[in-house]
Amino acid sequence: MKKTSLIAFLSATLIVGLLMGCGGDKTPPVSERIAKVWTARSVNEDSQTVYTKGGTTNSRDYTRFQLDLSNPPTVKYTDYDNIQVTGQYSVPSDTRLVLSNLSPAPSGTGGTIEFTINSISDSELVLTRNTPSQKTGNTTNKYTLSNP
Repeated sequence: MKKTSLIAFLSATLIVGLLMGCGGDKTPPVSERIAKVWTARSVNEDSQTVYTKGGTTNSRDYTRFQLDLSNPPTVKYTDYDNIQVTGQYSVPSDTRLVLSNLSPAPSGTGGTIEFTINSISDSELVLTRNTPSQKTGNTTNKYTLSNP
């Protein structure tokens, strides 16, 4: 009888432990965490830092840069030159962001720009553009973005 009680107690303890372990806070998927309005904190063109928010020696002005992903799947993308394009976006994996059907299509993109998601937190998104930007002299750009 004692052996049966011990087995029942251990089984109950194991089940309760498993249930409690499964009920913790879960991090939302990247596709939900990314759905915000992002602005430039710093930008590297190739390996050269060309913009830092609040910087006085910036070689390019990214203060107007905005990546609005707040209304999925619609994207509004405003580059440093204040030209806004609209389209759709998707997050096909935790490390990829794809802007598609962009209109007007930025030069050399065919209407699609793809980024690698280097990291994401509640207030910071780090992206690297997968293809060079004609607008910045065919540089591969890395954006550290913030959500106000």
